[in-house]
Amino acid sequence: MQNFTALDADIYPLCLGSNTFGWTSEEAESYAVIDAYVEGGGTFIDTADNYSWWVEGNKGGESETIIGHWMRDRSARENVVIATKCGRHPEFAGLSRSSIHRAAEASLGRLGTDYIDILYSHRDDPAYPLEETVAAFDELRVAGKIKAVGLSNYSGDRIAEWMRIADENGFARPVALQPHLNLLFRREFETDLRPAIERFDLAVVPYFGLASGLLTGKYRTRDDIDASPRASMLEVYFSPEALEVVSALVEVADAHSVSPATAALAWLRVQPGVVAPVASASRVDQVQGLLDSTTMELTPEEMSRLDALSSELPIEKDEA
Repeated sequence: MQNFTALDADIYPLCLGSNTFGWTSEEAESYAVIDAYVEGGGTFIDTADNYSWWVEGNKGGESETIIGHWMRDRSARENVVIATKCGRHPEFAGLSRSSIHRAAEASLGRLGTDYIDILYSHRDDPAYPLEETVAAFDELRVAGKIKAVGLSNYSGDRIAEWMRIADENGFARPVALQPHLNLLFRREFETDLRPAIERFDLAVVPYFGLASGLLTGKYRTRDDIDASPRASMLEVYFSPEALEVVSALVEVADAHSVSPATAALAWLRVQPGVVAPVASASRVDQVQGLLDSTTMELTPEEMSRLDALSSELPIEKDEA
């Protein structure tokens, strides 16, 4: 296990994503997923205040509410590290001081807790001075409402600017970065973000570790993708070269008698700076494959093969 010094907490090397809670998994199934993850040794749960506003009838915050109910019913608040995000909830959009404070209070209420372990700025917001945003996050930390600050979807330059503002004002620096990173989407991280994480000693907690499902091996042809209800999300990664990577991943997984998802997360887990990939499960039977990734070791030859094939992918498209 890794340790976030700012949290004084051991971090399990796989973070359970919860964007499916209140969307493709109802509360009972979400409970079962969390139970299976925790029983398998997991301690780190990731959510966001806008999950899952995109579902008809939802308002945002459904995932946090389910996690809060689970912590209450299991008396488990002290047993898990909770990370959530602000800046994209429809009622508290943007990163003004007011929006940040109101979003944090709403998250605390839904989670049923008086503190959040890590609060991420969900996405950079140039509409407000970064000084205002940085100060608002530190106000929450000083008040004890959050233990640590994280950044998600920030460029290397903006990370450096946040750090400068924090240092000049005596604020605590962010401890974690949540970037888009997987076997099919590497270049942005490796060229722009890796220098920043090394310079500022950021723990990397990447999302979309399974490339919206493409790295599960379920989609092997263009027709498979076109027939999927997730086609618009999968399109971000599609190329003939990407399907070659998937085919190689399936072969590697078969050699270890594990799922392609397990192998993909095992590859991601050992990338420089990565502390815990984020991966979601909408059904309890998917959880063990995620947990298995924390102990699976790819051979040097398998790593080299996957690295070489994925390095040949076309220039990556913009994030979906």
